Amino acid sequence: MLFEVWAPLADRVTLLLEGSEHPMSRDGAPERAGWWTAGAEAAAAARPGARYGFALDGGPPLPDPRARRLPDGPGGLGAVVDHDAYAWRHPWRGAPLAGAVLYELHVGTFTADGTFDAARERLPHLAELGVTHVELMPVSPFPGRHGWGYDGVAPWAVHEPYGGPDGLKRFVDAAHGAGLGVVLDVVHNHLGPYGNHLPAFGPYFTDRHRTPWGDAVNLDGPGSDEVRAYLTGSALAFLDDYRLDGLRLDAVHALADTRAEHFLAQLSAAVDRLAARTGRPLFLVAESDLNDPRTTAPRALHGHGVHGQWNDDFHHALHTAVTGESHGYYADFATAPLGALATTLAGGFFHDGTYSSFRGRRHGAPLTPGPRGAGLPGVPVIGAHRLVAYAQNHDQIGNRALGDRVAATHSPGLLACAAALVLLSPQTPMLFMGEEWGARTPWRYFTDHPDPALAEAVRTGRRREFADHGWAAEDVPDPQDPATRDASCLDWAEPERPPHRALLAWHRTLLALRRAHPAQAHAALGEARVTYDESARWLVLHNGPLHTAVNLSPDRTAEIPFPHPPTELLTAWAPSATHYDGVLTLPPESAAVLR
Repeated sequence: MLFEVWAPLADRVTLLLEGSEHPMSRDGAPERAGWWTAGAEAAAAARPGARYGFALDGGPPLPDPRARRLPDGPGGLGAVVDHDAYAWRHPWRGAPLAGAVLYELHVGTFTADGTFDAARERLPHLAELGVTHVELMPVSPFPGRHGWGYDGVAPWAVHEPYGGPDGLKRFVDAAHGAGLGVVLDVVHNHLGPYGNHLPAFGPYFTDRHRTPWGDAVNLDGPGSDEVRAYLTGSALAFLDDYRLDGLRLDAVHALADTRAEHFLAQLSAAVDRLAARTGRPLFLVAESDLNDPRTTAPRALHGHGVHGQWNDDFHHALHTAVTGESHGYYADFATAPLGALATTLAGGFFHDGTYSSFRGRRHGAPLTPGPRGAGLPGVPVIGAHRLVAYAQNHDQIGNRALGDRVAATHSPGLLACAAALVLLSPQTPMLFMGEEWGARTPWRYFTDHPDPALAEAVRTGRRREFADHGWAAEDVPDPQDPATRDASCLDWAEPERPPHRALLAWHRTLLALRRAHPAQAHAALGEARVTYDESARWLVLHNGPLHTAVNLSPDRTAEIPFPHPPTELLTAWAPSATHYDGVLTLPPESAAVLR
């Protein structure tokens, strides 16, 4: 193993390897300014599992910013990892984003044990369900044992309590053996405060930009070439060393970057090169609050070239239509929720330059210039699969005061309606773990900070945030209480009980229909049509040969005209649904699929 580290701020760097000291030398190449390298004797002494760190200017040992393993967690010494030692059991040719159905999973609460190996035992359930990819929430080391993972500090390593590097490999290997791809959520927009020693090594952060987490990651100031290479390298290492199929990029709107080539474009180009080298269809999916078509536009057209992005507008419209909630950002969708839902199903963004009352300004831009982009020279056809559609995700549940899911307060019929629109959408569907059976376990915000001051700051901040929305402090779960995490674990006995059993069967039926009609997953944006009646509360998605109808009314039967017979009723949530003489009769809070 070659020991090297970028430490442009140091005058002297020493490698500490298994108790021995090895002076390091500056690299003399101009393009390697700030890099230090240990001699060959240190490389010869390295063994898998050997502990090591770097001392800067005679200071205490610090972990390698590129450590592949941190056995003692954030801030502890690194350990040597031999990635070639793992014997992969299942050959894998990859699985692209087009045609995918994603399943977002948090390793620490998917099972009570909260490990990769325990999650691996549940993979047959996901394969039988009919999803194509498991999307893991962040697995880089973070403080304590339990947490969401978005306060990690070592983007090259794997959280040890989950099972470390080998545990992740066993999980990915087993997923591929079950025919499932694996996507990993990575965080490039900030690092957590606990155990974060990067500022001692170099200008990894800058006060030129501010983010909700403090100083921004330095993507455009002096030294930013190396910072960008640090993040790009970690992404490529996860894709290559762990044979992942894609990465989900957290909150890319918080990447402050004024350089001519945006960091996202640099990253997407590097991932495309790795895909060409490995022969696997690798992809990136961004979480973005910008409604910016440049995110997924090709780099040749001055876009960032990311392969897909989450569609929060679809979620907000669907959530408003199903629940009737109108606070916060839902206010933009509450005036005519079915109309907003129709817009997002057919065209992607609801806000594409329209006024947002929540923001107090116009927001977003059209994904396709002109009317559906038709006939415009130089404008590529945009696959609807580049947008990820969902009724729930970790943020939209966990950022509620009680972490309550839609299933906690709404009927199975409404859950069935939401599932039908998500899973038969022309966009790439995504489920959040347990959603397939209408799990009623909450998914709350929880932490395990060993620093008492940081723990109290998180606890107080959480309660203050929700106090502004009328919640009493004692009603907001304490993130540091182990019971908050324990309550968020899935109850795997639920799928065997009503009404969960029926909801699980419904999800399996819908996903089987999606597989049987693959054109659904390869439509161009704007090809799907939507008809609806705002006052009667029914909506029909016409996507290829399938027509997905929902009646969201709590008490009115819908009489929905179908002007293009013959049409066959394939399946319905309500057994009393009928289709006769060009009219679908749909009971309250129910859904049906016709062909």
